[in-house]
Amino acid sequence: MIKKMTSFVLMLLLFLSIGTQAQTPKKGKWISLFNQKDLSGWKIYGTEKWYVENGELICESGPDKEYGYLGTEQSFQDFELSLQFKQEADGNSGVFFHSSIDGTKITGWQAEVAPPGHWTGGIYESYGRGWLIKPTDDKDKALKMGEWNTMVVKVVGNQVTTFVNGQEMITLNDEKIGGRAGIIALQIHSGGGIKVKWRKLKVKTL
Repeated sequence: MIKKMTSFVLMLLLFLSIGTQAQTPKKGKWISLFNQKDLSGWKIYGTEKWYVENGELICESGPDKEYGYLGTEQSFQDFELSLQFKQEADGNSGVFFHSSIDGTKITGWQAEVAPPGHWTGGIYESYGRGWLIKPTDDKDKALKMGEWNTMVVKVVGNQVTTFVNGQEMITLNDEKIGGRAGIIALQIHSGGGIKVKWRKLKVKTL
């Protein structure tokens, strides 16, 4: 009886191990972060609104008008993230990486998503050093307010590069960024009146 139970336990552990490995993305292979149906694979932080409509992921200010986040369940270190966003109303948001969240307090780094003139594609360190780098004013014209925009965030070691609609916005080398991994998270800014749509979110590990 003990031998049979031992064999069963070993088989169960092997099955669970195989299942875990199957969920781990292979390096260099794109995986989708959004299934266009629901928020599977993500976790909501705060009381602001996150929902799916017409195959699009939407964040919208709620009655509390506070900060809100939608974070991946999985952590990433070296990666390339590609997504599309469309800003309505104020549109102040962001894409966090190498981050951790406690309540609505997020630590990590943000690739800014904001209205024209507010440094979309720049890198801000939350609860740390603040703005680390902003794109030059001439690059801001790459952003199309009220239309779909493609953002790419690439993190390899200490180096971060962001692109908006094919325009390189910044390249930053920072040892602190390279020293940790963390989740990817979308932000909705405090203040109310904000609505941003997201689609085609995908990532590959590098």
